[in-house]
Amino acid sequence: MAQKTQFYVIGHPIGHSMSPFIHKRLFNLKKFDADYSVYDIPPDKLKVMLTSLLDHAGGINVTIPHKQQVLPFLDGLCGRAQLYRSVNTISIDENGCMGHNTDADGFLNALRLENIRLEGNIAILGSGGVGRTFACEAALAGCSIVNAVRPVDFKKADELRDYVLKLKPQTSYTITTLDSLDGNFELMINATPVGMYPNSHNMPVDQKTVSRAAAVFDAVYNPAQTELLKCAAANGARTLGGMPMLVWQAVAAHEIWHGTKFDTDDIVQLIDDASEEMRRHFA
Repeated sequence: MAQKTQFYVIGHPIGHSMSPFIHKRLFNLKKFDADYSVYDIPPDKLKVMLTSLLDHAGGINVTIPHKQQVLPFLDGLCGRAQLYRSVNTISIDENGCMGHNTDADGFLNALRLENIRLEGNIAILGSGGVGRTFACEAALAGCSIVNAVRPVDFKKADELRDYVLKLKPQTSYTITTLDSLDGNFELMINATPVGMYPNSHNMPVDQKTVSRAAAVFDAVYNPAQTELLKCAAANGARTLGGMPMLVWQAVAAHEIWHGTKFDTDDIVQLIDDASEEMRRHFA
């Protein structure tokens, strides 16, 4: 079977994704001649448009709001995608169209390289999208979880807690509101879009709440230094933005698509270059 060379990231809305820059660099590092494009798919068009892509794509990345919605159109799930019932990478080969989840790879690699440990009391802000990955990984690591959400998201948070407790029943898992979050935390994780460009001046929780975290990870990568991270750093906390996770999850996708391995120094340089490209693009 001829190797397909057209790759995509799908989502909605998805106008200013950094994925093409990152994936094209990864293709170049391995001298693989391929193209990578952004493909905006509204939720009501997912069946028709995704089916068309699956016919000719070499691989597909999936972002909000399609990570669970793509499941009925796949031939099977692998690894963490099966565990989480959430997909961010699709491989297309002789085995069919298979769903994978590399968000956890990106998250864990990003923490590891900054020597931030996933342990103890963890506050997770938000319960949608990638928050599912954070909650599952924190539970599997033996953490105690406090999930802080907007009141309107309590039902979604309850569903996530039920899922995590089926995965690891002994997990301490509490749900509260963002305004009522209390306690001291080894790590605070922002899984909300609050603080993302162009509304970069916002924070999901107040300064007093941030001051009780020893480390803060913000999944937002634009801007590189969110107000949440600035506030945490001012309080002496260790901080990490979302760009390393974004790059490392892309690396894991390429390992799935082609079995390729990358040099860590090359990826660290790519993280720096992607951050600089983002600053230029949004300056």
